[in-house]
Amino acid sequence: VIVLVDYAPSARLWGWLRFVIGRFSFTGLPGLIFFKILGSGEDGGFSLTPSATRQGLFCVFDTEAHADHFLEQSHVLARYRAHAREFFTAKLAPYSVKGSWAGHTLQVNTTAPESGPIAALTRASIRPSKARAFWRNSPPAEASLMHADGCLLAVGLGEAPIFRQATFSLWKSTDAMNRYARTGAHMEAIQAALQGQHFSESMFVRFRPITPTGVWKGKVFA
Repeated sequence: VIVLVDYAPSARLWGWLRFVIGRFSFTGLPGLIFFKILGSGEDGGFSLTPSATRQGLFCVFDTEAHADHFLEQSHVLARYRAHAREFFTAKLAPYSVKGSWAGHTLQVNTTAPESGPIAALTRASIRPSKARAFWRNSPPAEASLMHADGCLLAVGLGEAPIFRQATFSLWKSTDAMNRYARTGAHMEAIQAALQGQHFSESMFVRFRPITPTGVWKGKVFA
């Protein structure tokens, strides 16, 4: 499950405290096997300047029923929603997984869609010695993502500034995603990162998005 939150101005302190004490709220959630509370860049993008209001959650559950329970009945998620001026959720079924996140890998549980939307999550732990080289190549790739044909939603996320970064994006089709991923500034950035061994750990996942719902940057998903 991916959750994107843009807090109301009056809820900024509550949102900031999620980084400090928020993890305790997730203890004992039915079926939860992995989760991350994520910050975002300015305006929900990929800036090194952190956003004062935008955050994300990434949660992995052992069954779809537990994921549904979290989305529909969890008091934890209800509190996030109550403090938000924009709120987006999607249930995600992985069909392609490479790598790991904090030692955890996702299990493929569906097949690639023949048509329709897909979602992608990329995350990496950047080696401190390679951070400058990574961020030198990052802005052009990120700018091209925000304006890529067929990109419905894109947000920069991260566990920690500079060194632990993630990107979540939603696309009209596999072809649209591939056109972005395999050309231009993004391809150049990926090649530089791989050749320069910028990452100590990384994960690249493609999903079938199930019931993407809510509002993000003024765009309504239903």
